Amino acid sequence: MKIAVSATDGNMDAMVDMRFGRCAYFVIVEVEGNEIKGYEAVRNPSTAAMRGAGIQAAQMVANKGAEVVIAGNVGPNAFDVLSGAGLKIVTGVGGVTVREAVQKYLNGELRETRTPTPPGFGRGWGRRMGKGRRW
Repeated sequence: MKIAVSATDGNMDAMVDMRFGRCAYFVIVEVEGNEIKGYEAVRNPSTAAMRGAGIQAAQMVANKGAEVVIAGNVGPNAFDVLSGAGLKIVTGVGGVTVREAVQKYLNGELRETRTPTPPGFGRGWGRRMGKGRRW
């Protein structure tokens, strides 16, 4: 089984990224039974996308053969693509490494999510944090 985890860096000791569509990397972990056999780090090509980053990232993860996605948040468009491709989606994961998240999933400590995160979570505040106000 392959588990794709949104990550801040391309290794098993990287932290789980709270963003799905704009995470820096996806660490795709190969698992047999309850044992981690190996992993592949894939740089997310959608980080700089103006629109549709989640959809692009979801298509890439599905094309890599992942069966499960672990992330902090997954927006509605990405959620639709992933669930439409038959992937299990686990959200609300943060503050742990990729290795810890996968182990928690294998131990049954993380549950599949049935609803997406509200859209636009990963965009951040950008450069106009004051929304045009002058102080």
